[in-house]
Amino acid sequence: MAENIREIVLDTLLEMERSGQYSNLLIRSVLDKYNYLDVKDKAFFKRVTEGTVERQQELDYYLDSFSTVPVKKMKPLIRCLMRMSVYQLLYMEAVPDSAVCNEACKLAEARKFRNLKGFVNGVLRNISRNKERLPLPDRKREPVKYLSVYYSMPEWLITLWLEEYGEEMTEKILGGLLAIHPVTIRFGKKTDAETEQQICDEIRAAGVEMKQVRYLPGVYTLEHLDFIPSLPGFAEGIWTVQDVSSALAVEAAEIREEDLVLDACAAPGGKSLLAAELAARVISRDVSEDKVELIRENIERMQAWNVTPEVWDATCFDETMENRADVVLLDVPCSGLGILGKKRDIKYHVNPEGLVGLTELQKKIVETCSRYVKPGGTLVYSTCTIHRAENEDMVRFLVRELGFEPVSLEPVLPELLLEEKKAVSHIQEKTDRNPTGLSVEEQNACIQLLPGYMETDGFFIARFRKPTSAM
Repeated sequence: MAENIREIVLDTLLEMERSGQYSNLLIRSVLDKYNYLDVKDKAFFKRVTEGTVERQQELDYYLDSFSTVPVKKMKPLIRCLMRMSVYQLLYMEAVPDSAVCNEACKLAEARKFRNLKGFVNGVLRNISRNKERLPLPDRKREPVKYLSVYYSMPEWLITLWLEEYGEEMTEKILGGLLAIHPVTIRFGKKTDAETEQQICDEIRAAGVEMKQVRYLPGVYTLEHLDFIPSLPGFAEGIWTVQDVSSALAVEAAEIREEDLVLDACAAPGGKSLLAAELAARVISRDVSEDKVELIRENIERMQAWNVTPEVWDATCFDETMENRADVVLLDVPCSGLGILGKKRDIKYHVNPEGLVGLTELQKKIVETCSRYVKPGGTLVYSTCTIHRAENEDMVRFLVRELGFEPVSLEPVLPELLLEEKKAVSHIQEKTDRNPTGLSVEEQNACIQLLPGYMETDGFFIARFRKPTSAM
């Protein structure tokens, strides 16, 4: 292992704390900067950095239990150093505890904190000696705090999900969010079986673990990969990175080859690219030039020339598009609570007050973009969150205030997913939690994908039709 790899981890964690930059973006830029590193070093960097961020709440609880100085009062460098070291002690069995403690002390000294070497060494070795019997809040007396520490999730989010799902489902969801979330790729629909198999064999030969996703053909998960653009078939546009939940949202629209599709919040363009394989034309929009540039890059790589990228704020009405689109795809900005397993620090940035502002933004986008659907046309609403105010409540808004008709997803969803949806509904019916308040027709028109219950991110999809009488 390169002797400076832990220092790179430390500097990355410090930069996250200083700038508030999202971890997935910063980690990607650091890996690009240090692309010359050995594959094992890059894997170590990624795992320790991501794991420290994901488990921060839990790590801080243990540090506060063994340290005379609370985590919040530690120097930023020492705080980050202690967190990353405790993560290694608890979750990286291949790394000897003695090495973790020694390297932490060396880093403290190298970064001008020689006087704190004894403190760093004492706390870490104490945790190492007691790691089989670390303290946790009493589950019976403090159930919210227990779940918060054990699953490293803010207490207000635990409370939110307990109210909506009950304890059994909440714990299953929490476990699902902490599971491994591999990269997912989708082969183009026009890729023949022989080419797909050849590319899969070449990717596996590169040391990547590849597994077919159960819900859709041509979709695979990838693990143990280094650099996506270097994999066979990527540069040639044979496949693209796209989560299965995102692909399901497009499949739900039942796009026809003569359709005009508007993807209103499109970046980086995964839904637009899939829609382009099904429709005559796709207008792919997002709010900034930077976001639309990502769409352009994917269009060129996939040679999706029937996609038109445009910079447009979805909250601003475009009168030239009124009643024109056969299909409108609305994957609106959301809290991202369903993808905490991939964007691990979202939970530290979002708050209850921010959720209120988000739902107001979503309603504005929905109200504006619903006007683009032609009478008899389709609107598919989706989010990557697990939050009723952003999901089921928006179904009611579209049906009961905007006059859209709910359209059942049952004919378009994979049978396996329908079975899993029914199983989740059965569990919900057994609890005494507040029901969603949706009619049977509204329930059939949407699905909440739940980590732990489905092999997907937390994702919501709902389908609607604009009445033919609407003008």
